[in-house]
Amino acid sequence: AVSVKGMTDYNFRGISQTDRKPAIQGGAELQFYDNLVYAGVYASNVDLATRPPAEIDFYAGIRPKFGPVTVDVGVWQYYYPSEKQFIDTAGVYWTPRNTDYTEVYGKVSYNFEDKLILGANVFYAWDWLGTGASGTYASVTAKYNLPFLEGLSVSGEFGHYWLGTTNLAIWSTVPPTNLPDYAYWNAGVSYTWKNLTADVRYHDTNLSKTECFALTADPRGVNSGSGRSKWCAPAVVATLSFDITASSVGIFAPK
Repeated sequence: AVSVKGMTDYNFRGISQTDRKPAIQGGAELQFYDNLVYAGVYASNVDLATRPPAEIDFYAGIRPKFGPVTVDVGVWQYYYPSEKQFIDTAGVYWTPRNTDYTEVYGKVSYNFEDKLILGANVFYAWDWLGTGASGTYASVTAKYNLPFLEGLSVSGEFGHYWLGTTNLAIWSTVPPTNLPDYAYWNAGVSYTWKNLTADVRYHDTNLSKTECFALTADPRGVNSGSGRSKWCAPAVVATLSFDITASSVGIFAPK
C-alpha cells in the first residue's frame, strides 16, 4: 500500500508539528496474509524546536479480523534525523539531544455494515520524545458514511494524553518536570473518489499556551521570553491524500 498526502498543517494529537505551515507526507506499507501482518515506513517534513529536516516513522504489527471486528496491535518508532539540541543564548537546555521514541499500541474497531465504524485506541511510550517521561494516549473514534452520497463521511476523535515526569539526566540545567496531561479532539468531513480523499478537519486541545510551551519548547516562546506557544491552539486542517495498493493495479495480486 502506498500513500501520499498534502496538508495545510501537520497536526499530531492536537499539536502542530510544522509551526502551522503545510506538510507533504508519504509512506509505503507491506501487507502479508491478507493484511494480517504488516510493516511500513512513513515520512513528513516538520518544523520543531530541535530542527530535524523530517520525521521518519517505522512501524509493524498485526491486524486480525473477526467478522465486523478488527484488532490492530503493533509498535511504532518515531525518528528525527540530524537533530540539534535547542540551547538558548543563556546556555539553558530546552530540549533533549535526541527526541526519537518508540510507542506500542492496540486498537479495536467495529464496522456496522459499512455505515458506522466505531473505534477505541491506546498508545504507550516509556520515553516520550526522549524526555524520560512516560506517555499514554487513549482515544475513541467514530466514522459515519453518509447515505445520500457515496464516498462522503463525517468522523471524529476524542482522546486524552497522560504524560509523566521528565528525567533530570536529560537536561543538566532543568530539574524534573511534571508534564501537563491534556484532552484532544477533532471532527471533520471527508470525500473519497477512487484513490483520492479530501478532508477538512477541526483540531483542538484544552492546553493553555503556557502548557503548550512546556510540551513543545516552541522557539518563539523562548526568544520572546513569553514562555507561551500557539502550536496547540484550535486549527482547521485541509488534507488531500492519494492511496493505492499494488494488488489493485495487478502487482502482487492473488492468482
